[in-house]
Amino acid sequence: MRLATIQTPFGPRAAVQRDDAFIDLHATDRSLPQSVREILTGGAAVRKSIEEIIRRGPVIQYQAGAVKLLPPVPDPPKIVCLGLNYRDHAAESGAQLPREPVLFSKYATALIGPEDAIVLPPVSQEVDYEAELVIVVGKRGRPTDPKSAEEYVGGYTIGHDVSARDWQLKKDQKQWMVGKTFDTFAPTGPTVVTPDEVGDPQNLAIRLRLNGQTMQDSNTRQMIFPVGETLAYLAKVFTLEPGDLIFTGTPPGVGFARKPPIYLKPGDVVEVEIERLGILRNRAVQG
Repeated sequence: MRLATIQTPFGPRAAVQRDDAFIDLHATDRSLPQSVREILTGGAAVRKSIEEIIRRGPVIQYQAGAVKLLPPVPDPPKIVCLGLNYRDHAAESGAQLPREPVLFSKYATALIGPEDAIVLPPVSQEVDYEAELVIVVGKRGRPTDPKSAEEYVGGYTIGHDVSARDWQLKKDQKQWMVGKTFDTFAPTGPTVVTPDEVGDPQNLAIRLRLNGQTMQDSNTRQMIFPVGETLAYLAKVFTLEPGDLIFTGTPPGVGFARKPPIYLKPGDVVEVEIERLGILRNRAVQG
């Protein structure tokens, strides 16, 4: 199942993608949830009801080109991110492999959806790109081991961890969080794809194109801390909640590691593509 949040005349609504259309679930049947977070919280039982109602029809739907997609989870309780979680990216950065996940956060004000503009802040001259697989948590709890933690995955989406490197790396004592959470620095989408459609999350091709040129090209098998291990580690600290977004790190090819460095400029189009998840496209504009 591919879950989206669409803008309708009645406000944001949870939708299911079917081919080139998005079905407005609550408009189709008032018993169905209005938000993706509610669907995630309801688990398999709610997804089964959705499938049955769609199968019976008729449905209220919008063609893909005629509806605006919002971030698929526009109201996450938490946005948590991993740094240096790809072996090939750590090698590119000249960093030792971390023994535990390197963590930072973004705020919900950084979230944007597909085709929304990444606003380059006037106070930064080194805004970088990072393609990422995002775990979407599907139920509340604190799993104690990686195997049980995998059951807490509600789905996966594509993320772009936009990063102001001058704020992240050149401020006193370094400032990872502040360099990562400028407004619009967390594009996500286009949909949340449930685990049954994704298959093995540790074997997905992940790429980023800048103005059509491939800049990042790797596979999630390069992750140092895989999905279950990541969630179990986070659960040592806080309760996982439906709708939490976990950015899982980026592969090599980022701008600051290139010689000379490449940073985003106004008009740049960035496409993040992850196998079986789709393409997330955004354009950079000057703030």
